Amino acid sequence: MGNNPDESQHEEFRKMCREFLAREAVPYHDQWEKDGIIGREVWRKAGEIGVLGTGVPIEYGGGGEPDFRYHAIFAEELIRARITAPGFVAHNDVIASYLGKRTTSEQRKRWLPGLCSGESIAAIAMSEPDAGSNLADIRTTAVLDGDTYVLNGQKTFITNGENADLVLVAAKTELRRGTQGMSLLVVERGAPGFTRGKRMEKLGWHASDTCELFFDDCRIPVRNLIGKENAGMAYLMAGLPRERLSIAVVAVAAAELILADALEYARNRQAFGQPIGGFQHNRFLLATLDTEVTIARVFLTHCISELNAGRLTVADAAKAKWWTTELQVEVANRCLQLYGGYGYLKESPISKEWANSRVQTIYGGTTEIMKELIGRSLGL
Repeated sequence: MGNNPDESQHEEFRKMCREFLAREAVPYHDQWEKDGIIGREVWRKAGEIGVLGTGVPIEYGGGGEPDFRYHAIFAEELIRARITAPGFVAHNDVIASYLGKRTTSEQRKRWLPGLCSGESIAAIAMSEPDAGSNLADIRTTAVLDGDTYVLNGQKTFITNGENADLVLVAAKTELRRGTQGMSLLVVERGAPGFTRGKRMEKLGWHASDTCELFFDDCRIPVRNLIGKENAGMAYLMAGLPRERLSIAVVAVAAAELILADALEYARNRQAFGQPIGGFQHNRFLLATLDTEVTIARVFLTHCISELNAGRLTVADAAKAKWWTTELQVEVANRCLQLYGGYGYLKESPISKEWANSRVQTIYGGTTEIMKELIGRSLGL
């Protein structure tokens, strides 16, 4: 570590996160997975120790620390503790990328303290039944009527959808302009015409509440508009690199965890009179995965530095997102094979990691969309 004060502070924060999760999350995690949702009390406790809204100014209840490494550390410790609740990551990204930057002073005073304390939980709603990676296909509309917007539409696959008190909704405010007519609106819990569908059962991430959201003539006050009308697409494009980098953080942390487990298993599991790691095939496999995970960590660290410096490009965020998530899937798949029959048991750690890994290449923009973005950056 040396004498770098930032590294020392990072490690103190990591220790705090690790102890918090061991105390307030791990003992309750099995129940959260059965319930399909985590209890709201842990959100308030997370707010109390300062792991929510680390980049939000102190005057609004945040940590006042713009360094993305703090966000990354909390996400890494969630993975290390095997907490299947990415809602914490989504919550912090909504705060940092949108509600912390594009809001007015009045909006920040109204929303940020609760989001930082854990009294309020945030979600972002972009995907729809007929609109996934292509935001141009969004059909949810918001029509101005006096001092309110009348919101109509449906959103799906919404992380924190059930728990959320504030939902950042992407909607068309001017249909003729396509993506240039999109705006971001905050819908608050209890808004008339706002309802939630039943909790969705997923392949993995079982402690994360995910559901559909419905807006039926839902009236949203104009004061809940984020930034300027029809500027929503630009705001999303500016915020997505950070969101994609946060997914990459989870991917690398998970790949490292899976690989560490597999190495331990390969050293101890005996077959034909020797540890299975002693067979050349397995040794070469683990050597390959270790190399690729190490390289992924190096590029991720580079991208975090670029984000902190305000230089992270859309293309580099896309590279980090697709490479690390595909690697996570590959590591989980190859390591599950290494475990043999034990790996296929539902309760084995590797089978859970395998299931959790699969969605990483889908949300936040699919691998195919990431490659499209990279290709465009090359002038192709």
